[in-house]
Amino acid sequence: MTAATAQMGEFETMKRSWPQDLLASVVVFLVALPLCLGVAIASGAPPALGLITGIIGGLVVGTLAGSPLQVSGPAAGLAVLCYQLVQEQGLIMMGVVGLIAGALQLIAGIARLGQWFRAISPSVIHGMLAGIGVLILGSQFHVMIDDSPRGSGIQNLLSIPEAIYKAIFPMAMDSHHLAAITGVATIAAILIWNQFKPKQLAMVPAPLIAVIVGTLVAAFAGFDIKRVTVPDNIVASLNIPTMEALQRGLTMEILLLGVVFAFVASAETLLCATAVDQMHTGPRTKYDKELRAQGIGNMLCGAVGALPMTGVIVRSSANVQAGAKSRMSAIMHGVWILATVVALPWLLALIPTAALAAILVYTGYKLVNIAQIKKIASYGRVELAIYFTTLGGIVVFDLLTGVIIGFVLATAKVVYTFTHVRVDLEDDEMAGRTDVFLHGSATFFSIPRLAGVLETVKPGREVHVHVEHLDHIDHACLDMLGAWEKQHKATGGSMVMEWQDLRERYASPYQKMQDSADGEGTWPGDGPKKARPVLEPAA
Repeated sequence: MTAATAQMGEFETMKRSWPQDLLASVVVFLVALPLCLGVAIASGAPPALGLITGIIGGLVVGTLAGSPLQVSGPAAGLAVLCYQLVQEQGLIMMGVVGLIAGALQLIAGIARLGQWFRAISPSVIHGMLAGIGVLILGSQFHVMIDDSPRGSGIQNLLSIPEAIYKAIFPMAMDSHHLAAITGVATIAAILIWNQFKPKQLAMVPAPLIAVIVGTLVAAFAGFDIKRVTVPDNIVASLNIPTMEALQRGLTMEILLLGVVFAFVASAETLLCATAVDQMHTGPRTKYDKELRAQGIGNMLCGAVGALPMTGVIVRSSANVQAGAKSRMSAIMHGVWILATVVALPWLLALIPTAALAAILVYTGYKLVNIAQIKKIASYGRVELAIYFTTLGGIVVFDLLTGVIIGFVLATAKVVYTFTHVRVDLEDDEMAGRTDVFLHGSATFFSIPRLAGVLETVKPGREVHVHVEHLDHIDHACLDMLGAWEKQHKATGGSMVMEWQDLRERYASPYQKMQDSADGEGTWPGDGPKKARPVLEPAA
């Protein structure tokens, strides 16, 4: 199918499905609005910058995306990085880092590297998301009581008891307890709505209900607490990088931050796209195209100093569940955000900051997915250790350090798996027989261990080598076994090995044809020896 034909087919789909897409866009807008505001506040940025990112994510990335039903916008997964950036480098540098990250994503998409961003252990990815969730929960817990986050993730977590004390036993003139009441009401609204929402209103998102409840509680009770600040003119909120900021962007520190943002945003986006593909039966994601679209979107966000964006699973899943059939839904949700910012800024100004922070506290908790931890545990203790090490590294150090630690551990596990063989020896003295059981991968790394075990076999024994539990055996190990067999026979012993099984598992199709044509094997134990084949791993 040519690109023109595919575009024509997609256009026809949009023409047919616009009623469903229109309804879905409203649902996505209602989910996205409080999250755009909340993520901006969690990032230490003005709320308007989160709204601008949502608008660009809808209008621009929605139009260009390689995943038609994925929705892009400011993401909780980047909020921790953004907050650190703002605190250490200043708000003006957010746009510069966004420009660098977007350019790297665009280049990666053009170079067709989209699939490679998915080559990360699931334990590392889910550990990263859980670590981000813990950091978000820790920082936003303080914002939920109208307090300021502490200096680090560990300090935020350790000072949660202090925050609870402030909320329960407020000092004179403090409003911590009032904000806490609003936050608790907001979280309660999410929980109650998710559990008891009427079927007729199933499409109404819990975050919207929660924001309405939190706003009404604060308004009717007359709470004097912090509220969202949105300018009457959205243009006045632009955070366009200055020439001095652009020059700072050439320093190694800022360039490295751009690389980190590009990596995390790309990984989160493409994992989200994969998850979205599993939710529907429509067109599959074109990963390189999606990466290019995200790059263009982040460069535009950087140019105006808005928050960086990713594909986001909460909005995307709401889009699919609401019945969206084409990219028109994602595009229209950006239109609704723009219309709200232009026409109803006074409405946004009624929303308490505590209500938005409460939504993010709940979001952070959900990122620490207990079901996912159980699933990872089913693959073994090593995978679970990688998960918790990644999580702990992010919380104790920072996001990049935690991911690197997790990636190194995952790589070490792969290396160990493909270089480790377990050799079990069983002696039957009555029968004069020794059984050697091989488990794992027998490679040239394994030769010292395998040779050491075989050297303990008594001369003259009948040796049975069992290979049915091997995942892989390479040419070097086969040569060593063949050589040992000759030496053992010289002492009056014998060796029995399932050469036929090995041939079927590891010989190339060409070699199998040659064996059949020659009428004799080319492996150890097959009679007259020819040059042995270069082994290929099992499919």
